[in-house]
Amino acid sequence: MQTFDAVLFDLDGTLIDSAPGIFDSFEFTLAQYEMTVPQERLRRFLGPPLRESFAKLLPPDEVERAVEIYRAHYAEASGALTKLYPGTKELLSALREAGYIVCLATSKVRYAALKLLDKLELTPYFDYIGGSSPDASLDTKTAVIRHVLAQPCVQDKRAVMVGDRDNDMHGAADCGLPAVGVLYGYGSRGELEPFAPLYLAPSAGALRAWLLQRKDQGEAALPEKE
Repeated sequence: MQTFDAVLFDLDGTLIDSAPGIFDSFEFTLAQYEMTVPQERLRRFLGPPLRESFAKLLPPDEVERAVEIYRAHYAEASGALTKLYPGTKELLSALREAGYIVCLATSKVRYAALKLLDKLELTPYFDYIGGSSPDASLDTKTAVIRHVLAQPCVQDKRAVMVGDRDNDMHGAADCGLPAVGVLYGYGSRGELEPFAPLYLAPSAGALRAWLLQRKDQGEAALPEKE
């Protein structure tokens, strides 16, 4: 059985239900361009980097402006609409108690992620909080995961990535990490299965049990030599 001692978590759709706030910010931003996009169509933008999403909706020369509008509105109004998935705090607490290194690897810009984690009282559960940069220098999920893996607390650890969308699975594969998908977020089984995740968790509680069973105990887990 494959074991781990570090977990990298996606944020939106994995630890928190941020869809109402994300929809609100997309709708506000697109309204500045006199555009109305149904929420069903906006669902595919739950998780991927903002620049990637706006590039599919707006002319290239408007993408940066749209990102700025979105982030300002999200910080002022939309973030308050976010809530935890049931069992999130219990999941993170149990992993820390078991000795896991717990990190965040989100496409959300880091300062917005920090603000949300503080509001939801999740910050103390993390050894490192990684997110995208305001500019495009650290923007893709692959870049964020690679940045987190470079932190001292993750060095020489057996890490696994947990997320709900295909970009989480792509990022993990690009960085040579095994991945676990969650089915209670914004992705579907059909979206995640092609990446051969080790497990598809139906709930935060099921994810907690799976990860606790696979905690690497180091030398203590090795059989004694005869």
